[in-house]
Amino acid sequence: MIGLGNESIASGSHPVAPRRALVRERGLQKSRLHIHREASRSGTGDCRIVFATMSAQVPETVSPLQQARRIVVKVGSALLVDAETGRINRAWLETLIEDLLRLRKRNQQVILVSSGAIALGRWELKLAKGPLRLEESQAAAAVGQIRLAHAYKELLESREVTVAQVLLTLEDSERRRRYLNARATLEALLALGALPVINENDTVATAEIRYGDNDRLGARVAQMAGADCLILLSDVEGLFTADPNKDPNAQFIREVRQITPEIESMAGRSASDVGSGGMATKIMAAKIAVSAGCHMCIAAGHHAHPVSRIESGARCTWFVPNASPVAARKQWIAGTLRPAGSMTIDAGALRALLEGKSLLPAGVLETRGRFERGDTVSILRQDGAEVARGIVAYSDLDAVKIMGRKSSEIEGILGFRGRHEMIHRDNLVVLRHDAPLQESERVTS
Repeated sequence: MIGLGNESIASGSHPVAPRRALVRERGLQKSRLHIHREASRSGTGDCRIVFATMSAQVPETVSPLQQARRIVVKVGSALLVDAETGRINRAWLETLIEDLLRLRKRNQQVILVSSGAIALGRWELKLAKGPLRLEESQAAAAVGQIRLAHAYKELLESREVTVAQVLLTLEDSERRRRYLNARATLEALLALGALPVINENDTVATAEIRYGDNDRLGARVAQMAGADCLILLSDVEGLFTADPNKDPNAQFIREVRQITPEIESMAGRSASDVGSGGMATKIMAAKIAVSAGCHMCIAAGHHAHPVSRIESGARCTWFVPNASPVAARKQWIAGTLRPAGSMTIDAGALRALLEGKSLLPAGVLETRGRFERGDTVSILRQDGAEVARGIVAYSDLDAVKIMGRKSSEIEGILGFRGRHEMIHRDNLVVLRHDAPLQESERVTS
């Protein structure tokens, strides 16, 4: 870990980077970075960087928030609900809505994951402070969700934006069919220009099938939607090496490139009485997000225009993935799934796949095995060699009916309007880019 002023960069490795590398990673002008070193007397002769004072900060790259195509913003209860009155912090919420609409104006898609239903409902029901029983939480959520939805509807529709409410449970992200249905709903809402507002369906979730916090729900939504960036707005400004309320020497961590046991040990409990999440749940959320190729940011949200502040350089902690959402998804398809069946394709379809296109029903010659929509299947050349793998949009029974047919015929054959592709290119990974056409597959003119 590298200490910078009251900040650190956590990379998962302990050797100290050379000064030149440190300057490059921090994105600072070398001439304006003053490094103070303290020799370690542990007998190893190593030096560690204790802190650095900075007179200017010059970003070398654009913020992940500005580069993102699809952004998920999670709002905590402590920000949304006034702890004294139990009512929505409307003035603050208006500034958040303005931030989200600014993102949309520059053609970025936005999904909002909002806490607050239980916190609002418990005040209306006059429930005592402290932990609630499950049935009390469910009752509070039922009352509070109406008020929460009404606030978002009023604020967004007054700005001519259609708002959609989506309530999810843990099972919606864990069970394949429900996961696919939820993902399809989000895709449709975004394509139609709506702004989805998501919360956990606390009125029906039990202790065994609930997230219990919206940090992990936000990460699951980001994973489900293929988001590039997840912003967790909370009552903390980021990750520290220790609790800054108890340890004056706690260092702030600006960037995390690897979530190590050391990073996990830094998590504490929620400092808020109205929220259920703490730093531990945020670290769990980060694991989910970065594994899906999504950048994640923890930032203080109690200021006005909290998202704009992040872009302006406000202090926050970024968790950095090693791959893009599409690349991470394709790695998952290629390496971690066991195919449920297979499809044999013709020469034209093979050529299309090698060119980066989707697999259409017309190019499928044969299917084998039993599979459902959302399962992974192997894509075979006519000699039986596996050339690709992908997540199929149809069950084996439906695939047999439409293989070899044009996409325009699907609705007439199946009786419903499905996808044009058997496997979309975003859900497909080519395993052999050098797969030559066999003599029997070559087309002669």
